[in-house]
Amino acid sequence: MRRNILTMGVILAALAVATLFVLQRPGETSSTGSSGKYLVDYDSATVDKIEIHTSTGDVTLAKDAGTWSLVMPLRYPADQGEATMMVGKGRQIELTSLISTNPEKQKLFQVDSTGTLVKVYEKGTERASFRVGKPGSSYMETYVRKEGSDDVYLASGILSATFGRQVKDLRDKTIFKIEEERIRSVKVAFGDTVYTLSFQDSSWRIGKDSVQQSTVRGFLGLVAKIQADDFIDSTITDLPHLTCVLEIEGTQIRFHFSKAGNKYFVQTSRSPQWFEVQNWRATQILKHKKDFLPPAS
Repeated sequence: MRRNILTMGVILAALAVATLFVLQRPGETSSTGSSGKYLVDYDSATVDKIEIHTSTGDVTLAKDAGTWSLVMPLRYPADQGEATMMVGKGRQIELTSLISTNPEKQKLFQVDSTGTLVKVYEKGTERASFRVGKPGSSYMETYVRKEGSDDVYLASGILSATFGRQVKDLRDKTIFKIEEERIRSVKVAFGDTVYTLSFQDSSWRIGKDSVQQSTVRGFLGLVAKIQADDFIDSTITDLPHLTCVLEIEGTQIRFHFSKAGNKYFVQTSRSPQWFEVQNWRATQILKHKKDFLPPAS
């Protein structure tokens, strides 16, 4: 038994040495811990375009008059928070370890042409360009390389979560938005059943009926910003049955329920764009009159 344990120990030690030898071939160095250095540097406040090139497609976001928009592969308002976060993250890629200076190893770490290429611009001038590769062994770090350099580093963070987002994640998913304080009435129609929630004499009512003010406040917080789960860009050949129509300060929001997908197709009177809203999200908004009335005594 002791001989077997000793043999296993020798084998494990040999494997460790072999692994170290492979990783430390000529042209490679490594260090551990934070280096206090960053992959690239630019002023995120002046960036007005960012390009993301991946094996599955390209995405371009551009900033005009302080507002970010998608310009490729389609034109659509961008999620401002996502775009700002992406630009900010690009200049905060902190390096932890120098892994390789050998160009032949770039494919191994997916920082060659197979990796995600990020380009940052200011007024048409490229300010930074870098590759985001595969995750490190801890999955809390990512291999990266600055374009024009053979140095491959490990960097803090799961960078693919930032720079590998799908187009739908970068689009503004807002269906309808209004300042909550501006809402003075909400008309709700479930087919022929219609009621109007209105602000009367410093309190909310439905007609002459008193309602639970706390329930109304929660409802207003939801309808003041209605978000989609996805976009419907193709032609809808078989539109599901119209379930409910909300009318808020002159804007109609129409909800069509699809049993097949247990979701709603939603469109407003402001735009021809169709949105997809999951059932659980829509049911928080589509309230019946009884939901606002006080409990029966």
